[in-house]
Amino acid sequence: METTAQYQPLEFESRSPEEQLERSRAFLTQMKQRRTVREFSTRPVPLELVENAIATAATAPSGANQQPWTFVVISDPHLKHQIRMAAEREEKESYESRMSQEWLEALSYLGTDWHKPHLEDAPYLIVVFRQAYGITADPETGAEIHVKHYYSEESVGIAVGLLLASLHLAGLATLTHTPSPMKFLSEILGRPANERPYVLIPVGYPAEDARVPVITKKSLDQVMVRFGD
Repeated sequence: METTAQYQPLEFESRSPEEQLERSRAFLTQMKQRRTVREFSTRPVPLELVENAIATAATAPSGANQQPWTFVVISDPHLKHQIRMAAEREEKESYESRMSQEWLEALSYLGTDWHKPHLEDAPYLIVVFRQAYGITADPETGAEIHVKHYYSEESVGIAVGLLLASLHLAGLATLTHTPSPMKFLSEILGRPANERPYVLIPVGYPAEDARVPVITKKSLDQVMVRFGD
């Protein structure tokens, strides 16, 4: 099969083993301090911090380099209120009738419920949309053409991981919120038919009296399987 690929030299900075370890350990230490926050300050956040985090997320690898993501940033109080009201309606129904008892018990130690004041308190909301397919136009007729996207779920998941890490390293707090169903986000924000809401992320500084549940993370030997020396 013929290829249209073009190549350029890789820009790669070699580091000494000592620097590699130092940077690796420092990043691990910082990320261990990341926590999901539900109590936000209304203190303003510089927009550039959010823009830089999204630009970082957009460097993520993606299937066929199709970059199937859209990041919608909301600071408008009216829109944030609309989103909160819609999210709380869905969450209230979920907690009261959709979730199984097993699911509710799994969440119980986190102390969550359907009330979502953080959706208005946080200075920014980032709604990440997954592009289920691309849209382009026929150059001759102008007709809309749908372009198949490959591994869009996985690609957007990787991008969201980079987004959360970047926001944390910038000194901001986040929450990954996935109300189900999330179609209301498409409707409120007027997104096109090829975009699917993936996650809603409040972004800001934690409230001065913010508290988080006491939790533990699995140890390395519980999450890593190794073969070889």
